[in-house]
Amino acid sequence: MTDRRPVSTRSRRPSSTRSRRTSTAYERTGTVAGLTNVRTRLVGDRDGMAADAVVGVVRLWRSVWRLVTRSWDEVSSVVTGLGWTVAVLTLVAFVVGYRFGLREVVVVGFAGAVLVVVAAVALIGRSRLLIRMSLPVRRVAVGDEAGVTVTAENPTRLPSVPTTVEVPVGSGLVDVAIPTIAPRGAFERAVPVPTLRRGVLDVGPVTGVRADPVGLVRRELVWTEREQVIVHPRTVAIPATSTGLVRDLEGQATTDLSPADISFHAIREYMPGDDPRTIHWKSTAKTGALMVRQFEDTRRSHLVVALGISRTEFADDEEFELAVSAAASLGSRAVRDGREVTVVVSERTPEFAKRPVYAVHELPTITPTRLLDDFATVSLADACLPVAEVARIVGNDTAGISVAFLVVGSTVELPALRLAATRFPIGVEVVAVICEPEAVPRFVRVPGLTVMTIGYLDDLRLALHRSAAA
Repeated sequence: MTDRRPVSTRSRRPSSTRSRRTSTAYERTGTVAGLTNVRTRLVGDRDGMAADAVVGVVRLWRSVWRLVTRSWDEVSSVVTGLGWTVAVLTLVAFVVGYRFGLREVVVVGFAGAVLVVVAAVALIGRSRLLIRMSLPVRRVAVGDEAGVTVTAENPTRLPSVPTTVEVPVGSGLVDVAIPTIAPRGAFERAVPVPTLRRGVLDVGPVTGVRADPVGLVRRELVWTEREQVIVHPRTVAIPATSTGLVRDLEGQATTDLSPADISFHAIREYMPGDDPRTIHWKSTAKTGALMVRQFEDTRRSHLVVALGISRTEFADDEEFELAVSAAASLGSRAVRDGREVTVVVSERTPEFAKRPVYAVHELPTITPTRLLDDFATVSLADACLPVAEVARIVGNDTAGISVAFLVVGSTVELPALRLAATRFPIGVEVVAVICEPEAVPRFVRVPGLTVMTIGYLDDLRLALHRSAAA
C-alpha cells in the first residue's frame, strides 16, 4: 500500500509560493529585506523606475562632482594669485563696461582677456627633457665644500626650449637656468650647498617650472626625489694614546684584588671557594699547604662623554658649537679605538610639561659616522637638566665608568663642576672641558676633578697630551 502523506505535500506548496513571491519582490524593488546600504537609504520604500531614477541621479551627481573637484584642483594648482586677480578684474571690466557703456573699461577687459589667452598658450605642451640630480657627498664637516649636480639631457631630435628649474636647498631656493640643448645633448650645472653651520639640509626635489611672462599661471613638474646633506661638526684628530687618562688598551690596574685576571699580585693560602685552577703547585710543594695565585683586578677603559645643552650654561652659540665639536672629537676617537664609550645629552622638557623630564638622551656609538650624524642635530634647549643632574643619572645608570668627560660652557662655575664630579662613583676620573672661544688654554687639577679650558678646538688635543703626561 502506498503512503501518500498529504500533509507533507501541502507543506511544500506554500514554501514554493513564498520563494516565488520573495524572488518577485527582489526583482521588482532591487532590495533585500533587512539590507542597509546606500541604495536602501536613498530609495527607501520606493521601487521600480522611481528607485532607479533616484539612484541614477545620485550617481550622475557624484560623477559630475568628482570631475568638477578634479578640474578645480588642476586649475588652482597652476593659476597664481595674480592670475585670479586678473581674471576677476577682466570679468568685472566687461560687465561694468557694457552695462554702463564705458569703452575704456571694455578695453581694459579685452586687455585682460588677451593676457589670459597668452597665459593659457604658455601652458600648452610639456618638456621632453630628462633631468637628474646627483649628490656626490652626503656627509661633510662644517666649512667643507658640498654641492649637488643637476643634469639635463635632451633625448629628442630637435633642440630643446630654454627653461628654468628650481632646486630647494635647506630653507633657500636656487634657480637653475637650462639653455637650449642640442639634440642628444646634455647640460650640467653644480649647485653649492651651504655648510657654514652643522645640521641636516634637505636638497631637492628638482622642480621644473612653466609660466607665462606676466606670472598669471605656473605649472610645476617634479623631476627628482628629495635628498639630504648632513653637515657634521668640525672635529680634531686626537691620537689614540690621549683619548683619556686611561691609556692602556688592556686596562688599568686597580687596588681591587681578583682571583683571576691579567696582572699578577701575590700568592696566598687557599681558602674555601677559591678556584682550583689558580693553585700554585710549586709554592704548594714548598710550603706543604695549598697556595693560590692572586691578581690585581684590571678593567677596560669605559669613557663617558656628557655634553651640556642648557642655554644657561653657554654664553653664546659660538661657545656651544665649540663644545659640540669637542664632545664629538672625544666620542668619535673613542669609538674608532674600539673602547667602550657612552655619549649623552640631557633630554628636553616639553614647553607645557607640568614637571621637568629627568632623563638623558644617549647618542648611538655603533660607528663614528652614526655618532656624528646625531651630533649634527644637537641644539641648545631652554628647559633641560643641568650638567650636575646629567652626571647623577649617568653615574647611577652606567656600570664600570673609568673616565668621564663633562663638556660645558664658560658660564658653569667650578663649584657646579665639583658637584657634578661627586655624582660619579668613587674611583672615576672626572675631566671637565670648559669651552670658551679665544680663551687662553688652562689646565687645573683639584681634588677629584681635572679642569681643562680650551679656546680653540686644537687646544683640546694639546690639553689631553698634557693630561696624559701628568
